[in-house]
This record gives sequence, C-alpha cells and structure tokens, in this order.
Amino acid sequence: MDEARSSQILEKLNASNSDTLMAHLGIVYSAVGNDFLEAQMPVNASVHQPMKILHGGATAALAESVGSAASALQIDLKRRFAVGMALDIHHLKSISNGLITARAEPIHLGRSTHLWDIRVRDEQDNTIAVSRLSMMVLDRRD
Repeated sequence: MDEARSSQILEKLNASNSDTLMAHLGIVYSAVGNDFLEAQMPVNASVHQPMKILHGGATAALAESVGSAASALQIDLKRRFAVGMALDIHHLKSISNGLITARAEPIHLGRSTHLWDIRVRDEQDNTIAVSRLSMMVLDRRD
C-alpha cells in the first residue's frame, strides 16, 4: 500500500472516532498496510484501574477497536458491515504510563466471518496483551 493511500485511510478512520469511546480513550489509528492495522492509546490516569495500572477493559477496548476497523477495511461498507462476536484477551504485563500500540493481523477473512490476531505492545516492544477477535460480516438491509 502506498503512503498516500495509507494516510487517506488513517485520516478517514480517525475522523470516524469523533464522539465515540475511542475518542474518550485517546485511541488513534497510526499505521495501516495490506495485511495489518495499528492503533495507539496513551496510558495515564484516565485508563487506570484502582491499582494505578492500565485497566484490562481499556486494553480490550483498544483491541476490539483496531480489529473492528480492520474488518471494516476488508469489506464494501455500502453493502455490508462487521460486528464483533467474541473477544478473547490475555493480559501479560502491567503498565502505568506511556503509549501502547495494538496491531491487528488477519487469521481468517471469510465472506461472513473474520478472525483477527491482535498484539498489544508498549514503547519498549514488550507484549502487554494478546487477543483474538471474531467478527461477523452482515449484509445491510437499508
């Protein structure tokens, strides 16, 4: 994918985050290629749990956001849409501040289902969490 097309896709994805959970969490789509999508989220007090470390639910929201957007890039959105079916996430390392990056890569891209492998890493490239997201692709009826 060329740089101009990549920038155009990222701009469109980030514009769609306005007034959503992604905007409240500070999630920004940061890189896209033919077989991946990445998004970043700052880790600070707004996404902490009471122990002052990253809340697992915020990590899960990042993982589902990047996987859902990645599915949307694979389909004709005028005719179809994708919705999450199941998210499985394993939290491996805690973090209390910095920037984390989630990278979604396809495992399966079928006509009616998508399965994504999502790795969440910190700025030192340590794996914070691993996730699998299954998406159902449905026909629009409007």
